[in-house]
Amino acid sequence: MTPRPVVPGFHPDPSVCRVGETYWMVHSSFEYAPGVPLYRSTDLVAWEQVGSVLSRPSQLDVSAAPGSGGITACTIRHHDGRFWMVTTNLADGGWQTLVTAEDPLGEWSEPVRMPEVRGIDPDLAWDDDGALLVTYAGFGPGGPAGLVQQAVDPATGTALTERRHVWQGTGGRFPEGPHLYHVDGHWYLLIAEGGTERGHAVTVARSTSPSGPFEPCPWNPLLTHRGVESPVQNTGHADLVQRPDGSWAIVFHGVRPRGASPQFHVLGRETFAAEVVWEDGWPRLGEWLTPPDGPAEVEELGGPGLPDTWVSPRRFPGEVLTRSEGGWRLTAVDGDPASEELAFAGRRQEHLVASARAVVDASGGVGGLSVRMDARHHLDLEVAGDRVRAIAQVGPLRQVLGETAVPAAGDVVLEIRAVPDEGHFSSTALGPDQLLAGVVRDGAFAELGRLDGRYVSTEVAGGMTGRLLGLWCSAGSIVVRSFRYAGSDVPAAPATTA
Repeated sequence: MTPRPVVPGFHPDPSVCRVGETYWMVHSSFEYAPGVPLYRSTDLVAWEQVGSVLSRPSQLDVSAAPGSGGITACTIRHHDGRFWMVTTNLADGGWQTLVTAEDPLGEWSEPVRMPEVRGIDPDLAWDDDGALLVTYAGFGPGGPAGLVQQAVDPATGTALTERRHVWQGTGGRFPEGPHLYHVDGHWYLLIAEGGTERGHAVTVARSTSPSGPFEPCPWNPLLTHRGVESPVQNTGHADLVQRPDGSWAIVFHGVRPRGASPQFHVLGRETFAAEVVWEDGWPRLGEWLTPPDGPAEVEELGGPGLPDTWVSPRRFPGEVLTRSEGGWRLTAVDGDPASEELAFAGRRQEHLVASARAVVDASGGVGGLSVRMDARHHLDLEVAGDRVRAIAQVGPLRQVLGETAVPAAGDVVLEIRAVPDEGHFSSTALGPDQLLAGVVRDGAFAELGRLDGRYVSTEVAGGMTGRLLGLWCSAGSIVVRSFRYAGSDVPAAPATTA
């Protein structure tokens, strides 16, 4: 069976905990708000998004975040009757953000900041005396300082101890993503190393103390796909969880690259899961947990509120997208189509074959539908007056691929499709997919332009995120009557919302 993600699309850096029969998982979100998507499951395979932890502007400011800036890897834990979540906000100068909740489905607290804990990927663990230990990838004046640990006052965020260095891994670059576990008298330290690209790996060490010294596992790495022929690559950044029956599992992220060498991934880092067995006091990777493939088709703007799946870069989507008579009104902010400040709201592309269709009335502005990797890499359908144009943005280059006439007022049906590319695997012309942009008239799709999907991929754009499909506006406002997403991981599946 081909491994499939348990949470598809741009959902990197998973962290998981269990309370009773229910598992809770969070992910990094970078420049997008709301931040830290929250998922719930009862079997570690089928997950449902139930909100976001950083759901209010008072908890999250990413207004100054560049592409792939803002919220990095998180940790979620349940301790002393409360849920705890810690993450790093690289965009507002406050470093670590710690919030808690008795009910994860309710409102999480206002943040406690840790300005003395300078680094990323913070972990939460409590020692035998009840002290909160934060283990993280430290930053120093000259750059990364390795994996370090401090005791912190959770009420104030004040560091109670100086940094102490802990285990630095097995020699891979960028040791990061640490998680501590107390199991059968040992403290286990799970980390990521090798960088989040093709060299990514998960390694583990143990000690009788949460601060070390740590002894590495004799069969490290616990998980890696470097140099392995697999449809899933870049596997790493993991978290362990114990089931009610005493068995263990692991969640981790990976990517699904396609196309000619060096191959391209477009969905971002996605979350996968696998069994874990213990041998001689060490964890070993077991069988992968793989959900069944099945096409998805959802109408996402049909209700009175925005779906939990919708986000915006550098602001909350409710700041630009509001309920209006006959649909949703998306209002422009200051900027131009290539600007970081362009009004955009959308949802993650979660399937290898996908499409989005929107019915818009742009008689009061300029905008439409877009597939976006970041502010400099996207394919847009722009409705302006009596014209619809398909426009590609690749770095500083912006090019019109095609256009057609439409009525100057009234609804226009726009559609963007991500379909499999065709060609020989040895040809450098083979990309991860083809992006088709067009209009729908009388139920038929009319293509206006297409773009090799590599130009809206991480390998070209850089960064840590994945594609979003959504709505944009560069002047005035547009009214969105409906938005529908469809997708499948079966290459032959039609990418259509019809």
